[in-house]
Amino acid sequence: MHSTGTVWRPPYEADSLLLEVTAGCTHHKCKFCTLYADLPFHFRLSPLKDIESDLLEAQILCKSPVSMACAQLEGRRGPAPIRRVFLTGANPFVLETEKLLEIARRIHRYLPSVRSIGCFARITDSANKTDEDLVRLRQVGYDALTIGVETGDDAALAFMRKGYTSRDILIQCKRLEQAGMTYGFFYLTGISGKGNGASGAMASAEIFNQLHPFLIGPNMLTVYPDSELFAEIQRGSWTEEDELEKYRELHTLVEHLEISTYFAAMGASNAFQLRGELPRDKESLLCALERILSEVREEDLRQYRRSLPHL
Repeated sequence: MHSTGTVWRPPYEADSLLLEVTAGCTHHKCKFCTLYADLPFHFRLSPLKDIESDLLEAQILCKSPVSMACAQLEGRRGPAPIRRVFLTGANPFVLETEKLLEIARRIHRYLPSVRSIGCFARITDSANKTDEDLVRLRQVGYDALTIGVETGDDAALAFMRKGYTSRDILIQCKRLEQAGMTYGFFYLTGISGKGNGASGAMASAEIFNQLHPFLIGPNMLTVYPDSELFAEIQRGSWTEEDELEKYRELHTLVEHLEISTYFAAMGASNAFQLRGELPRDKESLLCALERILSEVREEDLRQYRRSLPHL
């Protein structure tokens, strides 16, 4: 299988077939991001022949004697069919509709067991598609997109150069919903900066409460020396939230969320894994956050942050 640089995927896509169709990010301007710094280019579309080659490899692997033997050792008649494909790259959903449809056709040709196709997406990726395009993409399997909205705080979005506003989040996600396409949010705890965590969380909850993400997955901002944000900190233009403030921010976010969604702080950036269905588990999540705030020291959390070689 082809892969370029570090391959990133959401934790919940662990059972999906990872298929490289793009590498890098079309935006490449977020001040905090260093995820694709190891690439010698900003964004690249994989040649169709490489995509087809990987699909053929996956097809062959599903029927190989080794896969059959492993399945039988586990008490199964054969390998589990591939039900979902996750397209890798920062935002494959930016591709033109016809290109995404062609990729879906190849996926279904080689792997007819596939029921859905996911990927990372930017809020702006659907802006270049008509409502009819979104419906067509949903019909061929595109669903459960993962969108790194980061926050609903317009000041933070502008400072970090995310390239969209909270209003854009509302407009584009409602268009996805109208097309029948589901999506989950990544929320970046700490993006609003020191002293602004609570207000950023409340602004985000106000936006999220108007939408229907299947998941809100908080990740905690970790500033690396090769990021533009680190340079901003050195210049005194921005101050990072303390680690405990980040947990107070999460507490505020959970407290103000009113929608039904799955809240899951799962990534390595989170020192503590928190999961629960909202609104059912709101009180237990709030209690867990309150225990962290009362029992965990700032320095211990800071040491954890320093120990992360990369995310």
